[in-house]
Amino acid sequence: MADRDSFEQSPYELPPGSTEVVLVRHGASEAAVVGARFPLVDGHSDPALSDAGREQAASVAECLAGEEIAGLFVTSLRRTGETAAPLAEATGQEPVVVRELREVFLGDFEGGEYRIRQGRGDPVIAQVFAEERWDAIPNGESWEDFGTRLTAGIEKIVAAVGPQTSAVAIVHGAVIGQLCRQATESRPFAFVHSDNGSISRLVVLEDGRWLLRSFNDVAHLKVKTGPAG
Repeated sequence: MADRDSFEQSPYELPPGSTEVVLVRHGASEAAVVGARFPLVDGHSDPALSDAGREQAASVAECLAGEEIAGLFVTSLRRTGETAAPLAEATGQEPVVVRELREVFLGDFEGGEYRIRQGRGDPVIAQVFAEERWDAIPNGESWEDFGTRLTAGIEKIVAAVGPQTSAVAIVHGAVIGQLCRQATESRPFAFVHSDNGSISRLVVLEDGRWLLRSFNDVAHLKVKTGPAG
């Protein structure tokens, strides 16, 4: 038996030609207030981070600053840029906007209305989760349209940083849920519950397939919030 070859377990390494996209959900955003709508950017709610969100952003930076990051990406909504700011300062990476990765469009429930209705137990929100589709909201985005644009966003990141690298993308809860769904071919809302400031890791293989390595890591966070809103 002693002359047989021996093979120990070894740490994970990116497969040849693949790219890791580290998905970070933005920090907690400011509260939705009845009668005071959030500002909109291209129709999407655009609140700033709350105090808790800024603490989460600092924790994300502390966690990821020591990793080799080939690119830092955000969406067109300011809560992602504000979350990225401490990591950008720590690494010297300039955040690049990928508009395709902005949050799912909530139609008539934008401007903070979604969070208010969720807090009040609105039946339409219950329908969204029962049927696992965002377009149960009037004028909400369909899974098909949402998934197509997110795929395009991930492809932009992979093309920008190249193979055998890791990129960080500060994105949104429903975005992470959909990307994880696509990687695993799961039911629509299986991964919709990521927390603010959480870290998930997606690997895009050389042949175009996606591998989900981890989901909703919150061990680095001192302040925890989410997943709602």
